[in-house]
Amino acid sequence: MIRIGANPICWSNDDMQEIGGDIPLEQCLTEAKAIGIEGMELGNKFPREAAELRPILDAHGLDLVSGWYSTFLIERDAESEFAAARPHIDLLKAFGCKVLIAAECTRTVHGTKSAPLSSRPEMSETEWAHFNTGLTKFADFLAEEDGLTLVYHHHMGTVIQTEDEIDRMMASTGPAVKLLLDTGHLTWAGADPAEVARRYRDRIAHVHTKDVRLDVAAKAAEGDWSFLDSVLSGVYTVPGDGSVDYVSVFKALPNYSGWVVIEAEQDPVKAPPAQYVKMGFENLTRFMAEAGWKR
Repeated sequence: MIRIGANPICWSNDDMQEIGGDIPLEQCLTEAKAIGIEGMELGNKFPREAAELRPILDAHGLDLVSGWYSTFLIERDAESEFAAARPHIDLLKAFGCKVLIAAECTRTVHGTKSAPLSSRPEMSETEWAHFNTGLTKFADFLAEEDGLTLVYHHHMGTVIQTEDEIDRMMASTGPAVKLLLDTGHLTWAGADPAEVARRYRDRIAHVHTKDVRLDVAAKAAEGDWSFLDSVLSGVYTVPGDGSVDYVSVFKALPNYSGWVVIEAEQDPVKAPPAQYVKMGFENLTRFMAEAGWKR
């Protein structure tokens, strides 16, 4: 079963909260539901207590898809990480979520507007070994104790950004570690998302769909911009408004089942969310049909 969700970052940014900071959660959820969105991922305006969040989502007929969790497995062991994640895990379980979205954020620069992407962290050999072991254990704990699947979110500005880094992580972690395929981060990092989808089709358990304006990405590289300056300049957009070949990506995942999430960081002043998410939703449904996916 394939369902289309959205991330509230299309309305209000999490890394720089003044972007869309004036847009109330009520507007986000109302517009998402009107477009045809079935579920939402967590954002900074969402209550983190199930008793408070449930009536809000129920009032709009929306499910909770999942939510980002920042790991620091380079700095701490899996047991400590698992304990730190407990409130987040319990919230996801309360809503019947199937996946936990994890991204390693030790020394990350993606949330620092003054830090160019060229200054992003890279792991030493010792750190790689510690990270891969810890991520495997963390994923095993999640699966065995809570029935949740860890989906790893590769991300610009972090230690897992490039295709080579994704390959190394996937080759050195256990089967409980699944991949979140993010078409926007892959494309901007210079990878072919359809090829990555083919390579890891059996381990992809969540999909984020944002498109990339390659002309902006080129300017960002030439000017050594930060992640947030690039976002503000429009490097990302919704599916079908950039360079990603979504039909090829979806054809590379013929047996995919799960959520496909529209998650396009943009300045809502330049790209009104109701207009752009609607465009992305309509494009996605068309691309899915062309690829032979059935919802």
